[in-house]
Amino acid sequence: MYAKQENCPMKKSLIIIFLALTAVAYSQKETNTSKGYALEGFDVVAYFGSEAIKGKKEHTASYNETSYKFSTTENAEKFKNDPQKFIPQYGGWCAYAMAAKGKKVEVDPETFEIRDGKLYVFYNSWGNNALSKWVKDPVKYRKKADANWAKI
Repeated sequence: MYAKQENCPMKKSLIIIFLALTAVAYSQKETNTSKGYALEGFDVVAYFGSEAIKGKKEHTASYNETSYKFSTTENAEKFKNDPQKFIPQYGGWCAYAMAAKGKKVEVDPETFEIRDGKLYVFYNSWGNNALSKWVKDPVKYRKKADANWAKI
């Protein structure tokens, strides 16, 4: 015969821990954090100067539970002052794949576009450069990508 346990603190603690870990895992999946950092550690501020530059561990910042690397202290400070200005669209997943399929696809951090003050990154491997498709009609693709991202 088993006794009914009304208030089992251990069980409640385990449920709380599980829910917390699930929430963290979900939030990290929203942003592409290959290699532990957004955009594989490339400096999101440098893109706005038309350069794809790897960031350094000594220049980091976090925003919405995502870590970012920067090439300089100045870029890290710019990011901290206005992170929304610099974060990549669609969580740093391929903008074209988000438009065409509504899927989160890895990117080549060196394949990017700044359009209307926003950073878009793209898949580019095995002879398939998604940026070349995106630029054929970026307004149409951005509308589709926005709609698909809202569903995710």
